[in-house]
Amino acid sequence: MSIYERPIVMLDFETTGLSPDMGDRITEVAALRIVGGEITDRYVSLVNCGVRIPSFITALTGITQEMVDGAPPARQVVPELLDFIGADVLSAHNASFDEKFLKAEGARLGRATSHAALVCSLKLSRRLYPGLVSYKLGQLSRQLGIAFRGTAHRAEADAEVAAEVLLHAARHLGRTCGLEQVAPDLLVSINKVAAAKIPVFLDKYAATVRERAAAL
Repeated sequence: MSIYERPIVMLDFETTGLSPDMGDRITEVAALRIVGGEITDRYVSLVNCGVRIPSFITALTGITQEMVDGAPPARQVVPELLDFIGADVLSAHNASFDEKFLKAEGARLGRATSHAALVCSLKLSRRLYPGLVSYKLGQLSRQLGIAFRGTAHRAEADAEVAAEVLLHAARHLGRTCGLEQVAPDLLVSINKVAAAKIPVFLDKYAATVRERAAAL
């Protein structure tokens, strides 16, 4: 079974809305570190950002005002989260959304992010598994045979499923390219390649891997 050669941290936020530029804040975070072929460590917390939780967010996530009012403050959670991620590769499902909140929350406290690279598991899935009905996390996981073990739209459950999607991708790339270990940089590259060009890209990558192996 193929595994990742370097750690990847899968991140998921629950938030009060779609844009930190419009004043939206994080309400819950889950960060899961994938080492090799499994989840080995996690950071999970509700977050008190001192804002009101819209009723539609409570209806969607189940996160209430009382829950965040009793949670650790952002000034504690955000630095702990940034320290947990460190310089590892960061991933999320629709990664640009989570990264913009991570950067915005860090900037509020004068902390910059230091993750090595960003992998979007949504883009990755569209390229590696073309033709699926949907790439939304819940429907994607069902199509890939991945069990959703928690409550959807809660950070830890969503992060766990997204991490399993990444592990599924490692096995898929292992079979496709003949890899025992998958470099996270390959995922970054796949994210940048147009979907129609992925078969040719992976064929060339696999040929390069075989040539290097033959030269050893």
